[in-house]
Amino acid sequence: MNLEAFILGCGGMMPLPNRHLTSVLLRREGELFLFDCGEGTQVSLRRLNLRWKKISAIFISHTHADHVTGIPGLLMLSSQVDRDEPLYIIGPPKIADYIEANRRVLDMYINYEIIVQEITSPGIVYKGDGFHVRSFPLSHTKPCYGYTLEEETRPGEFHPEKAAALNIPMGKLWGKLQKGETIQTPDGREINPNEVMGQPRMGRKFSFVTDSLPLQEISTHIIGSDLFICEGMFSNALAEDAYSKKHMTAVDAAKLAAFSSGVKKLGLIHYSPRYTEYDLKKILEEAKEIFPETVLTRDRMVFPIEYID
Repeated sequence: MNLEAFILGCGGMMPLPNRHLTSVLLRREGELFLFDCGEGTQVSLRRLNLRWKKISAIFISHTHADHVTGIPGLLMLSSQVDRDEPLYIIGPPKIADYIEANRRVLDMYINYEIIVQEITSPGIVYKGDGFHVRSFPLSHTKPCYGYTLEEETRPGEFHPEKAAALNIPMGKLWGKLQKGETIQTPDGREINPNEVMGQPRMGRKFSFVTDSLPLQEISTHIIGSDLFICEGMFSNALAEDAYSKKHMTAVDAAKLAAFSSGVKKLGLIHYSPRYTEYDLKKILEEAKEIFPETVLTRDRMVFPIEYID
């Protein structure tokens, strides 16, 4: 089952020619999930040829303009195609007000169901087939949340040679064992799946954090992330400025990744518009000194997230 992250926008505060505002799309098989929806999101969706009508849910970190200004256009765009499934929009308090105000003032034509859920307490906010999305609080100038998408544990590897040695007929019984079901053979024996299956295997994990002080608690939520997308808005030289605005530096993001067990890759995002490409390379160098598996995200960059076993 494919799992991919698409960077639709990597910029913060204001859009630049090569940096749309922050937005990340996660594609799990054919289902799409959007994390923040800054200005320019539609442009990257179009250029990547992604089927926006397959977006099941939008997860918003907070209601500052550079994280939500792409939503109205996306809602209107979705009315141009046939859509049978509802669209979930999940975020902090006032996200419902924002959606309703835009629908009313812009007199939007919407021909599908929109379900807005405001987060009142952290925890699981969305469940799907074999995975869930969990929210956790951040510390910004207004209510803000980070998110993880975590897959459930997968069954262990099936060993056909063990099934054959137990004289289990090939076919439906093998399939049931692979699904974790106990079976009864034609000769009346009961076979438990652990007799022919290996140890359970971990699913994959994606984490998204932007616009926050570098809280130590974040580490507990991003443990085991195959891909950790985190703001790197400021260089370390501007750490004091970052903290006064309740942001973090790229070094802070790298420390979170380094001190959180099992994080495999860090993608920096939400750069200050003050930084040129030369500046960003310096920021990357600062982060890589602490967490070598760090990359600068760019608009329309794609990250495949693979199983490790």
